[in-house]
Amino acid sequence: MTDEPFFSHPIRVDDIPDRGMDITIDVPETDRKRLAKVFNLADIGSLTGHFSLKRKGREVVAKGEVKAHIEQICVVSLDPFETDVVEEVDLRFSPDAPDLDDEEAPLDSPDPIVNGMIDLGSLVAEFLALSLDPYPRKPGVEFSFELDTEEEHPFAALKKLT
Repeated sequence: MTDEPFFSHPIRVDDIPDRGMDITIDVPETDRKRLAKVFNLADIGSLTGHFSLKRKGREVVAKGEVKAHIEQICVVSLDPFETDVVEEVDLRFSPDAPDLDDEEAPLDSPDPIVNGMIDLGSLVAEFLALSLDPYPRKPGVEFSFELDTEEEHPFAALKKLT
């Protein structure tokens, strides 16, 4: 397993002005295709992260949203369907953040600033992953299962034992 992000767009913390900065990341098609494969999606038509970055002492606050137009496969009908997802982002980054593997770290701990950098690309990929329904269902499709008789029920033989 590699520690390399699925998509990377590093930002040097020292390049963030005191007044803050806004940045938009449009993920290129080749990276969208790779992410679609990683996240088991039929397609990612568009993927964009909009962020406002502000420095607060040694920390950086990133607020914004990740938007995507995706094509998923319905778990009921197996038909492809398109949908839009939007995930809000509100994170802190700090050079003093606890190790990501530290199980005792508080849940509200900041994310790490590594070598003076934050990676907004991996943030886009992470928030896309968080927005995905693990059991996508095409709108209007319902799962139904009916048996013709009680004898067809998988537990019908057990009922005869009582």
